Amino acid sequence: MLDIKEIEEIIPQRPPFLMIDKVEEYVPGESAIAYKNVNINEWYFQGHFPGNPIMPGVLITEALAQTGAVAILSMEENKGKNALFGGIDKMKFKKMVVPGDTLKLEVKIIKKKGPVGVGEAIATVDGKVAAKGELTFAIV
Repeated sequence: MLDIKEIEEIIPQRPPFLMIDKVEEYVPGESAIAYKNVNINEWYFQGHFPGNPIMPGVLITEALAQTGAVAILSMEENKGKNALFGGIDKMKFKKMVVPGDTLKLEVKIIKKKGPVGVGEAIATVDGKVAAKGELTFAIV
C-alpha cells in the first residue's frame, strides 16, 4: 500500500491535481490499483454542477492515467521522468461518480515499445463500471 507521500515520490502531480489517494498494489511496468475518495469539497464541484455534483469524465480519465503512471514510473529506468498522454481510445463512461463514492482505478500495461505504451484502464464504484478505455502514454 502506498500513501500520498509515497505516491508523490513516483509521480509528479500535486494537489489539487493529484487524483489518487492511495495505491493498493502495483507491479512496476505492469499494473497498478489505486483509489480516489470523492468528496464534496473537491475543487471541481464548485462548477460541475452546482446542486448536482458529478465528477467530470476527464478527471476520472486523469485519475486512471495517474494510476498507470505509478506502474510505469516506478520502473527503475523511469524514476524522475513523466508520463504524458499520447492518446485516449475507446473511453466509455457508464456511471456517474458523485461525492461519497470511492473510485477504484485499475490499469494494466498491455503494450510497451520504447518510450511509448498503452494501458487498459477501468474505473469502478462498488463493483460497477464507471469508465473504461485505453490510455496511450509517452515517457519523457
